[in-house]
Amino acid sequence: MGVADRVVIATEAEEVALAMRRGGAECVLTRAAHASGTDRVAEVAARPPYRGFDVIVNVQGDEPFLDAAAVRGAVAEIARGRPLGTAAVPAPASALDEPGIVKVVCADDGRALYFSRAPIPYLRDAADRPSRDPLVRQHLGVYAYTPSALAAWVALPPHPLELSERLEQLRPLAAGVAMGVARVDEAPVMGGIDTESDLARANLLWSGARADATLLPGVDA
Repeated sequence: MGVADRVVIATEAEEVALAMRRGGAECVLTRAAHASGTDRVAEVAARPPYRGFDVIVNVQGDEPFLDAAAVRGAVAEIARGRPLGTAAVPAPASALDEPGIVKVVCADDGRALYFSRAPIPYLRDAADRPSRDPLVRQHLGVYAYTPSALAAWVALPPHPLELSERLEQLRPLAAGVAMGVARVDEAPVMGGIDTESDLARANLLWSGARADATLLPGVDA
């Protein structure tokens, strides 16, 4: 992506670490008992080799097709002075009925107000659909943190909202920590990989992407 100064894979699985190292990636084994991906990232960020960075970015491993624009957008929120940053993309109204798609509503200044698997913003009156539909946004699986905000996040206990929705970002949000949401114009070709059918589709897409890359000189695969 050309965004980060250093890329590290954090995993609790020996088989994942072995596969990544065979491919030349830098990989760190972590404790298995982490409540969220952010807790795992925080463990690695606290180790001496990884201290001293101004911004820490968490790209979730189950979203391999995430675009660099989402990562840059999340980092840009930190540059704007937010302690936390993430990204979202405009979504069709049909996404509201999909619990596997996480929705976010934002304040006028771009701060996240709430994330949910439920249909938000909810449409009470059909006549208001033209003003509601442009507000539908799908959250993308990336977080950027200042080191102090990351440490503060994981020092908080899991929040009931986080446990109810199974959304880790509700922990700092419930504590009043500001999270900027960068708007990305184009959705990734595929969202998170959560099921066997998702994995099959991802493998097909990835194989196609690799094949295209071998045919086009100058494409960074």
